[in-house]
Amino acid sequence: MWDFDHDAGASSPLRKDFEIHYTVPSACAEALRVGTADIGIIPAITYQTIPDLVVIPDVAIGAKGPVRSILLVSKQPLKKIKTVAADTSSRTSVALLKVIFKKWWRPSTEQPEFVPVDPDLKKMLKKCDAALMIGDPALKIDPKKYDTVVDLGEEWHKQTGLPFVFAFWAVRRAALKNHPLASDLPRIFQQSRDNGLQNVKALAREWAPRAGITEQRVTDYLTKDIDFALGQEELKGLYAFYKLAREVGVIKEVKRTAWLGG
Repeated sequence: MWDFDHDAGASSPLRKDFEIHYTVPSACAEALRVGTADIGIIPAITYQTIPDLVVIPDVAIGAKGPVRSILLVSKQPLKKIKTVAADTSSRTSVALLKVIFKKWWRPSTEQPEFVPVDPDLKKMLKKCDAALMIGDPALKIDPKKYDTVVDLGEEWHKQTGLPFVFAFWAVRRAALKNHPLASDLPRIFQQSRDNGLQNVKALAREWAPRAGITEQRVTDYLTKDIDFALGQEELKGLYAFYKLAREVGVIKEVKRTAWLGG
């Protein structure tokens, strides 16, 4: 979001052309579904359930191994977990955990129940055997304090050898019709991503106090843990996830990705 939140050099700030609203990914997806937003960064799994969306190419939030911000924290061994408290702000992470349980951890035994709970780890573990932590709260967790902690990005990569795509930008087709910026959207969003990566130190100074973690932790997260590309390897991982999500019943069918400008 660098170019949207900062003066984009010689050109006018993008706030002139875009009205920005910040919320959690699941709410972004719902805004696209009901038509109250035109563009949103959505959980990858929700693309399969919302019609008439196109994806902005080569920009995503993913990981090629440990992601650090998507963690399963459990009081029990994996085979004994009966209930999982789920932060539902990212539906992709919930779907990924269901795939992991069904395909690799417990393919022939009863699956755990997922219980929606606000992202407070103590309350989650008081209510359930395990907790799915997402985002900033996960980055604050010390894995040494708990019996079982699994990084879902790392587990996916261990099982498949592929990157995992958690979210990407999608646009409502209806919003593109005769819009003067329609053909320029890929450049705008890709350039903003690139400029943000060139200003990671500034982002770390800005966000460390907000997130309650160190500047170095923010820098490492943005430069080592997160994969912001959506190239061929990432697409292999994305389609593998969709296929497995269908196999375990998370989605009914897999639709191919429609690309903006494609």
